[in-house]
Amino acid sequence: MNGLRLIIFLIVVLGFIPSCFSAKTYNGIHLEKVTMPPGFTISVFAKDLPNARSMVLSSNGVLFVGTRTAGNVYAVVDRNKDNRADEVITIAQGLNMPNGVAFRNGSLYVAEVDRILRYDNIEARLKAPPKPVVVSSRFPADKHHGWKYIAFGPDGMLYVPVGAPCNVCESTDERHAIIMRMQPDGSDLEVFARGIRNTVGFDWHPDTGELWFTNNGRDWMGDDLPPDTLHHAPRKGLDFGFPYCHAGTIADPEYGHTRRCQEFSTPAINLGAHVAPLGMKFYTGKMFPKTYQKQIFIAEHGSWNRSTPVGYRITRVRLEGIRPVLYEVFAEGWLQGKKAWGRPVDVLVMPDGALLISDDRAGVIYRISYGE
Repeated sequence: MNGLRLIIFLIVVLGFIPSCFSAKTYNGIHLEKVTMPPGFTISVFAKDLPNARSMVLSSNGVLFVGTRTAGNVYAVVDRNKDNRADEVITIAQGLNMPNGVAFRNGSLYVAEVDRILRYDNIEARLKAPPKPVVVSSRFPADKHHGWKYIAFGPDGMLYVPVGAPCNVCESTDERHAIIMRMQPDGSDLEVFARGIRNTVGFDWHPDTGELWFTNNGRDWMGDDLPPDTLHHAPRKGLDFGFPYCHAGTIADPEYGHTRRCQEFSTPAINLGAHVAPLGMKFYTGKMFPKTYQKQIFIAEHGSWNRSTPVGYRITRVRLEGIRPVLYEVFAEGWLQGKKAWGRPVDVLVMPDGALLISDDRAGVIYRISYGE
């Protein structure tokens, strides 16, 4: 009894919470509810990042995190390399949906809705960031699907998607529903792929260097149609069908009569309907067992209008060579019944092989490891 009274005294009077409790219940986080295959462990890498979304790691190990609704960009620093953040620094505020972040040659690139910014020498100036350089302002200003995921490809170009400004429509602006790319200085802006409703995550195969991306399907065709999709774009110039055809075979009820599905590139694999696949990465680390290496991890943000919620999890697409053969759940538990306490957004493979996951509902970054 005396021991229990001491614990209560420490919590109430000193605000002290023993680590055995805080690791799993901080700010509504319930890590004990997250299930994964045997041998995997999940922990909190960083907390107090409201609306944490896309992630990129700098050459010196600083984790940069974009947001959508918060308008902030964060720098997460793990100085002692204990796999837990020592400090979270807000390096930018008041931006227009700065979801996307990319890093190259000491500079941080940030995607707003209608422009790309660049913060030079940022790692040395986290507490006093420089005024950003506008790299390009040649993108539409529509906020509907206007937030962006950006990344540098193996060709050294920055890939920038522009989502459809609607649920489903024929836009008069050819810059909608596409993936574009440009040189790091903003020159040579061109369309790489078309017919993509909204991608908020892509990566390149570690062997072929070819682009793969997730795509969010249209709404209001029922709970189970159309599937969200994973696509493979091995070359420039492909059209994936939006708004005429969904998931490779489903004609749109409003626009499908004008074009045939056979005209377009088909998905690599169909995912769940309305699971909202966002960030995706090929696993290039060595920590996880060999069966996970060069496989695809996808963060499913979760449905917003399905009668029974789905998603809110991390899935894996198994590949044989470059052919997807299986779509399966890797980590789940953020959705409990019809209520979700967390929403995974992006995934990132760390140098040690651990997998980071951002969560914009809980405002944290998780770390999934194996065998530790």
